Amino acid sequence: MVLGRGSVGERPFRSNSFFGAIIPPRLNGKWPGNFDVLRDVIRLTRFGYPSDMFDLGFDDNGPIFQYNIFWDTVYTTCDPEIVKTVLSTDFVNYEKGELWSSYVRSLFGTGVFNSDGEMWKFHRSMARPFFSRERISHFELFDRHAEHALLKMKERLQAGIAVNFQDLIARFTLDSATEFLFGFCTTDEPISTAEKFAQAFASAQEIVSERPRVGWTWPLQEFFKDKTDEHMVVVDSVLQPILEGALKKKEARTRQEEEAADEKADDGDTLLDHLARLTSDFSILHDETLNVLLAGRDTTASTLTFTIYLLCMYPDVLKRLREEILLHVGPTRRPTYDDIRGMKYLRAVLNETLRLYPPVPFNIRCSIKESTLPNPDPHGKPIYIPAKTGIAYSVMNMHRNPKYWGPDAEKYDPDRFIDERANKYLVPHPFIFLPFNAGPRICLGQQFAYNEMSFFIIRLLQNFSTMSLDLSAQPPDARPPAEWRNAEGRKALEQIFPKVHIGLYSFGGLWVKMGEAEGQEPTTS
Repeated sequence: MVLGRGSVGERPFRSNSFFGAIIPPRLNGKWPGNFDVLRDVIRLTRFGYPSDMFDLGFDDNGPIFQYNIFWDTVYTTCDPEIVKTVLSTDFVNYEKGELWSSYVRSLFGTGVFNSDGEMWKFHRSMARPFFSRERISHFELFDRHAEHALLKMKERLQAGIAVNFQDLIARFTLDSATEFLFGFCTTDEPISTAEKFAQAFASAQEIVSERPRVGWTWPLQEFFKDKTDEHMVVVDSVLQPILEGALKKKEARTRQEEEAADEKADDGDTLLDHLARLTSDFSILHDETLNVLLAGRDTTASTLTFTIYLLCMYPDVLKRLREEILLHVGPTRRPTYDDIRGMKYLRAVLNETLRLYPPVPFNIRCSIKESTLPNPDPHGKPIYIPAKTGIAYSVMNMHRNPKYWGPDAEKYDPDRFIDERANKYLVPHPFIFLPFNAGPRICLGQQFAYNEMSFFIIRLLQNFSTMSLDLSAQPPDARPPAEWRNAEGRKALEQIFPKVHIGLYSFGGLWVKMGEAEGQEPTTS
């Protein structure tokens, strides 16, 4: 749950009368300022299940409620029609907002994920041309880094050592993302430099993810020093020479080349080259590359981690998925774009992972002007939202809600994306499934992510035929609390401890063992 500024007081009550609207139920604590609610939010964030802090309000108040902490108001929802209004139909009235920007500015600056209005349009327009089908279908990049990751896995597994798949896949996605961005990857750096960069980037994310828990008071916890500073020094020590090199490359071009250049990305360009052609502003390049790097690494790494987790738990799905892969590409051939498009079950497996374990489980917007939201009760009056009010929405709660997905919503079943349930639930109501956001701010790299994830899964299952969790390798403090076994839904089934910083991850890693496929040959192109 995230805290945002706003107020429901005298002016809103006059205004909601003007709109003929109502205000949502209020989550009330027992202490002044709802400090007990804040205490519960912090406790559940650290020790609870990711959706627990939202269930705290939804269970008693329905799919939209408001709460006040430190006498500021935030609305919270898991209703797809309300989310559709915020992200799409009334998009112009909702922004990230100044408070959210303050949480993450020390990491993301004014990049595409942390900007609004004209600055957001500028960043998005810069990056869009680079995500054409031709660009995201060059699988040589994925293949090099998948091969490296698979070799590392085999070395450990052949020695009888479990693999922390989450760490391995984070390195694969970081290598792929940095090569896509910069033209070379972190494997080109000394191991110590690459590891320090990855760790510093992760640590900075962890810090900024804690700030929303206490809302506008977060600077009090960092009164003497911004806690991200020491980590961003490490990140920038790697990033700065790369950006300076791109600008020098731009300066070296002839005037004729510059005049001939337009906003269409050249085939030989990296994303950074393309961005540098459009601006020489170092800060803009710095912020945009970090924003794209986060999206290119974390979303994909999270989804692949939880995909493997689920395949370990459901060997029947693993068997069927591997059969589809071998049918389409055989045991060694590198898949093509058309191969991946033809693998319907593979896409269903990925989508079911994204449904149950969305990489960004929660998000927030802030209203610009006072307005109304649709009432989840079809017979109810519209819901009034004041200006400058935060509205948090839980993708995870929405993705697991039986009202939107049917009585088996908590069940892992990839077939729901290819059988009659897709037409019954998803097709008529597409906003019940938002793993990549929606509306004008939908993720530009969505298809890039699907291609990268599909490619890696194919290569992995060409090489390995069995996989299982090695719970003995899991750190003791990373195991699910014993009381989860008495909970409802997926929470009772968890073998790992899902947590959230900016994105969803497995606390303590995902430790697995895998069996190599019989007669498996080295991967080839």
